[in-house]
Order: sequence, then C-alpha cells, then structure tokens
Amino acid sequence: MPRLWDATIDAHRGAVREAVLDATAALVAAHGVASVTMSQIAEASGIGRATLYKYFPDVDAILRAWHERQVGVHLQQLSLVRQQHAGQPGPALSAALDTYAHICQTQHGAGPVAAALHQGDHMAHAHTHLRELVTALIADAAQAGQARTDVPAAELAGFCLSALQAASGLSSKAGVGRLVAVTLAGLRPPVA
Repeated sequence: MPRLWDATIDAHRGAVREAVLDATAALVAAHGVASVTMSQIAEASGIGRATLYKYFPDVDAILRAWHERQVGVHLQQLSLVRQQHAGQPGPALSAALDTYAHICQTQHGAGPVAAALHQGDHMAHAHTHLRELVTALIADAAQAGQARTDVPAAELAGFCLSALQAASGLSSKAGVGRLVAVTLAGLRPPVA
C-alpha cells in the first residue's frame, strides 16, 4: 500500500476521533454527563453508531480520551510559557504557575466526572511531566537567586501544585492572582 494512502487513512481516522471528542464535550456541557448516549454522540459527530463503536466501546472511553487530549493541551500550554520566557527563570516560573492556576480554575464546577477522570491511570504520566516541569522551573529560578534553595526544588514543586489546585474553587481572576502571588511568596529566598 502506498505511503500516501496510509497518511490519508490516518488523517481520516484522526478527524473522526476529534469530531467524536468535540461532539461529546459539547453534549456533556449542554446536558450533563449522565444524559449523554452513544446515539447522541454519533449523531452530533456526524457518523453512524456502528462506526462510533469501532472507535470507542462506550461513553466512558470517549470521556477518558477527551480528558487525555485536554491534559495534553494543558501540558503544551505550560511548555510554551516556559519557552516564551527562556533565559528568564523568575518570569518563566511566575508565568507557568499563573497559567497552571488558571487551568485549575477552568475546572471550577466540573463535578465528580472531572474529578474521577483526574484520578485515572492515564494521569500518572501527565502528573509526572507536570511535576518535572515545575521542578525544573524552580531549580532554574533558584540557580539564578530568584527562588529559595533551602528546600529541594521537587518539594517546592509539590507545594506549588497543591496550593494552586485551590484555584479550582475560585470564581474570580483576581482571586486566582492572589493565590498565585501567595504561592510565589513562599518560593522567595529567605531574608538573611
């Protein structure tokens, strides 16, 4: 089979998968997760039910795939923030923590389904990647004298991520900003 043909089939499969994930997200947002059916998803995504079942066995599998995609997007956002502030350790750390807090805030009111999805096995790699990214940002800032060195960077990363998850309970951007400011204050080098 020619290579071009493979790419076309892969592109088609990818487009169908994305359409299913997008349709599911819209249906869940409009009607709630408990009321979404495979028939509704097939109709909203413009494919037949039989085709949908070739891609996903049930709504839960679609939700997990959608969540994995969203987590990937969030990790890319954080990596992009780091790249945009290359050579500026303090601003890179501040911008990344602010971005993470706003990502957490968008989960406000997402409910038990989102909470369950965040606990899935697929999240282990994402959590590791996130923690490594924040640890590296803190280590860079510490090396530049812009973050404390009396606590290991990995421990500080855990502190930051735990603290900023509180943004999921905040409804205002100002509240998120205050939370980020308090978290960053905890990273400042101690006064001699």
